[in-house]
Amino acid sequence: MPDKIKAVFLDRDGVLNQEMGDYVRRFEDFHVLDNFDALKTLQDRGYMLLVATNQGGLAKGWYTEEELAKMHAHLKQVYHEHGVELTDFFYCPHHPNFTGDCDCRKPKPGLLLQGIAKYNIDPSKSYFIGDRERDVEAGTAAGVKGILIDSDQPISTVLDLIL
Repeated sequence: MPDKIKAVFLDRDGVLNQEMGDYVRRFEDFHVLDNFDALKTLQDRGYMLLVATNQGGLAKGWYTEEELAKMHAHLKQVYHEHGVELTDFFYCPHHPNFTGDCDCRKPKPGLLLQGIAKYNIDPSKSYFIGDRERDVEAGTAAGVKGILIDSDQPISTVLDLIL
């Protein structure tokens, strides 16, 4: 069995792209934040970078899977152009008021557990950077150390918390 790897899970809105209040509903409103150097540093330290994001707007019909895929492809491409590889995106398309309960909507750990299983990740060596308390809760529930930042706060300000 190969050694387990370490990863940094990243929330999307307010961490990788600009927080837009409720939901980023349109591709035109999707603005990538400049966390390129910070994420390159983490990547160079041997961390796999994964995105874990609640996308309840899908359940509400505010945008489509196609629009979401376009946003994620753009995010992946922009970071790639800066030498950063976002390995995978895990998202929860549910909303409790529209689709009922699920196991993947943060603060539940389902999205992180999917990534941990898929990539043979060691949770004890991994982190989750998010701008909501529910991100930290999801990380803790998955055995990953949660790091809370303010929306649109540069990731570089918390690099020293990730060994």
